Amino acid sequence: MANDDEVAARLGAVYPELPRGEQAIVRVLLDDYPFAALGSLRSLADRAKVSPPTASRLFARLGWSGFADFQAAVRAEGREHDRSRLREFVATAPDGPRRAAEQLRAGLDATIAAAGEPLLGRIAALLSQARGVWGMGGPLSELAADYLVRQLASLRPGVRRVPDGAAERARVLLDLGPGDLVVAYDFRRYSDTTARFVGAARARGTRLVLVTDAWESPLAAQAEVLLRLPRDAAGPIAPLTHEIAVTELILVAAVPLLTESPGRLENLDALTAELGQD
Repeated sequence: MANDDEVAARLGAVYPELPRGEQAIVRVLLDDYPFAALGSLRSLADRAKVSPPTASRLFARLGWSGFADFQAAVRAEGREHDRSRLREFVATAPDGPRRAAEQLRAGLDATIAAAGEPLLGRIAALLSQARGVWGMGGPLSELAADYLVRQLASLRPGVRRVPDGAAERARVLLDLGPGDLVVAYDFRRYSDTTARFVGAARARGTRLVLVTDAWESPLAAQAEVLLRLPRDAAGPIAPLTHEIAVTELILVAAVPLLTESPGRLENLDALTAELGQD
């Protein structure tokens, strides 16, 4: 249960002195740190098989004003961790490309490990069954959403990107309902505009697949399926490679469920050839 992070180290240090119920909470936190710290208090208590008041007592005992204060400390630690990595990256600029390649490889391995087959299977089933699929992202992650939309639209009908602009998004919302699916990419400096659209779509019964980072978008609680890229996938620059890689895995998982794909691809190729290129 060892961990180099200050919050985790604090939990580990006090563990032997805690009552059994609070020890159970600490075990869950350290066995899945930081992810276990980023959900709800009830879900954490359920995983530890204790009551929410038992969990609350732990955080009060350790000096936090409550669970929200504890989560804020975990998130702040993550931000400082990323700033430290950026400073280290800048300080070793002469070796930058080699180090960047090492980080990219490590992050990619961690991303692939996080996107297990059961999780990809659930996303693939939603992509194949939805009446319509809408992709969206924030700054930079919108490129991953665009990639999903471009590729998936070649495999099945009814796939579109959520447009920019309030008026355009409002028109989309008019027609959304329980048969539709939003796939949102939301990473730190989480997008307020994404949150507003997703909230309005969910109010209309639309389902949500969310791809986010280790610290979790505020939209995580609304997601039917949550695909969380691990901390290793975060680097000194935005990890677009990992977002694209996990999108590739999603698409590969969806292909066997899209029975119309072969004929649709043939028609697409024929129409492309007929229309020609400039």
